[in-house]
Amino acid sequence: MSESFEVHSSLRDYTVDVGAGLLDALLRAEPALHVVCDQQMLAHWPSLARRAGVIPVLAEEARKDLGSVAQIVESLRRAGATRGSRMLAVGGGVVQDLATMASSIYMRGIDWVYCPTTLLGMVDSCLGGKSSINVGEFKNIAGNFYPPSRILIDPVFCRTLPRVQRIAGLCEAAKICFCSPDEAFEDYLRLMAGVDVFDDPSALVSLVSLSLRTKKVFIEQDEFDQGIRLLLNFGHTFGHALEGASGFALSHGVAVGVGMLAAIDFARRIGLADGSAGRTLALQSHVRELLAGVPDLSRVLGDVDPEQALRRFQSDKKHQQGRYAVIVVNREGFVERIQLPADSETAAHIRGTFGAVKELVA
Repeated sequence: MSESFEVHSSLRDYTVDVGAGLLDALLRAEPALHVVCDQQMLAHWPSLARRAGVIPVLAEEARKDLGSVAQIVESLRRAGATRGSRMLAVGGGVVQDLATMASSIYMRGIDWVYCPTTLLGMVDSCLGGKSSINVGEFKNIAGNFYPPSRILIDPVFCRTLPRVQRIAGLCEAAKICFCSPDEAFEDYLRLMAGVDVFDDPSALVSLVSLSLRTKKVFIEQDEFDQGIRLLLNFGHTFGHALEGASGFALSHGVAVGVGMLAAIDFARRIGLADGSAGRTLALQSHVRELLAGVPDLSRVLGDVDPEQALRRFQSDKKHQQGRYAVIVVNREGFVERIQLPADSETAAHIRGTFGAVKELVA
């Protein structure tokens, strides 16, 4: 089973292909491609390991910085890449962020192709063309928009993914579908009901396609994060803060899962919603079920300092001067973006949510 569709962008339209064997087919067809790859992939993918001139990347959150971007640029130059060269990035979110930034600035921009190797990359981050780079202690504070010309998604990579990475990807897929005002979340729950998508290749392709086609609607309406696309930050403001405050013991997707539960709790604390809407209850139940498979999650959340999490929340780039911008769930069970004064009362509610995160996942 395979899927293919096009994403329209003011920068350039690009194609998304989902199916088996796409990476090897591209490598055979384009021997001149400059490949940037998660170095761990070289031990598992022979066609990459045999290829000369591969630029390996240590795919760690701590390496997702401007220094790593500079190293890729230097490697491309040493390899003789020109303005007419094409780059292929193979890896998860860290590789994607570094490759997006590097390809956009190398000789003022070269063409690139992305092949995500994590479920999170397949169902979410591959679409939209955004890069986010850490600078110092500030997560994702620098970045740009530079979509690839093509995205290749081969679900075979999911066979060897650790359980936590699978859970992380499912959390992001659930988030995207929940943020949609149509039936995407209900479709997602039906697809997941009674099926292990990792044992059913056609179900996995359907899951990836559902998530990406749902996200496509958001980014085609709001390519540069000025309106409706901001709703996809649901779970991220709380999640990023928890991710950093845990010393990155929480992976991004898992942190977003916890962040969604935190956003629901926060909406209750400020009196916006009581969490009783059917969609909200279904999301809470599903996310808790997913997170139950994350080892040591309760211990990691119990070790998070609410004050440190609050400081990281306050430094989020989506806030405005004197106001916090937060995506929450309303009384009807749909997401909405609100702005709250950055005062002591709001801070107390945020701190209270961070202090309760261990209980929220139970």
